[in-house]
Amino acid sequence: MPLAQRPIASPFNAKSQAGEVVKGIDLSGKTAIVTGASSGLGVETARALASAGARVILPVRSREKGEKAAVDIRAATGNSQVETATMDLADWPSVCAFTDAFLKSGSPLHILIANAGIMATPERRIMGNVESQFGTNHLGHMLLACRLAPALLKAGRARVVALSSVGHRRSPVDFDDPNFERRPYDKWTAYGQSKTANSLFAIELNRRLEPKNVFAYAVHPGGIMTELQREMSAQEIKAMGWVDDNGKLRDGFKTPAGGASTAVWCATSKLLYDGGGVYCENCNIAAAVPADDKGFNGVRPWAIDPDATKRLWALSEKMLGERFEI
Repeated sequence: MPLAQRPIASPFNAKSQAGEVVKGIDLSGKTAIVTGASSGLGVETARALASAGARVILPVRSREKGEKAAVDIRAATGNSQVETATMDLADWPSVCAFTDAFLKSGSPLHILIANAGIMATPERRIMGNVESQFGTNHLGHMLLACRLAPALLKAGRARVVALSSVGHRRSPVDFDDPNFERRPYDKWTAYGQSKTANSLFAIELNRRLEPKNVFAYAVHPGGIMTELQREMSAQEIKAMGWVDDNGKLRDGFKTPAGGASTAVWCATSKLLYDGGGVYCENCNIAAAVPADDKGFNGVRPWAIDPDATKRLWALSEKMLGERFEI
């Protein structure tokens, strides 16, 4: 059954690094897919899994950047089983092409980490009229995970990790207007909605597949300065309070390897062997907090609401134009 949304006795914490989390874990013979692994958290996530012996596939928009990351990971880990493939989450036919090729290979999939994402972008539309942050961060990953379900089931026991964010506190999913067609576009509200959707998707996917030994988790990686901030100006980053007058990161920001630690923990920890369907942070299950909580930790009610998970699934199938009987 799904795990309870409350912290457990984890040996790791907010300062843990991805390499520490996989120390002593053997992933030999396992296959993992990590999206967004050409930079930042994705590279460190892939590096940790490869260091534990997994075959790791990096589907990326830029094959050149992906190959560069793969070369670095192979050299750092001594694991030659690090591969790249072309895929763009904002281009759903490319997601389908990637999943079709993977399924055709006949390989089981033991770990899927939905790490890629965009943040605080100007108003853009993809796939016709879909708001880009919702369409890329959530819908692209839902399409990927659901189409890969046969490979996840073939693994016998598999895990899916969806990267959410503390940004989910900015907005629940607006089921009546997810594409900002009838309300003014706000880039942070749009980001928050997409991160809430990541959490709700993981919980609903877990509900559907946990009886078949596929477990799903939502993850807040923590504050990390990566290419995720590429759409923001230096002035805006400073105004957010993330850096001081000299451009130095404020206390509390994690290294990329530190930010990757919770996703890696969810993908590999024996403490999560028997269940999923929870939102995690700092290498632990996060506490459920009230809607009006002002802190940076914990998960808000709208990101774990069981009715919202089902409603989002139905809305997402409609937007994707595809039903997933899983």
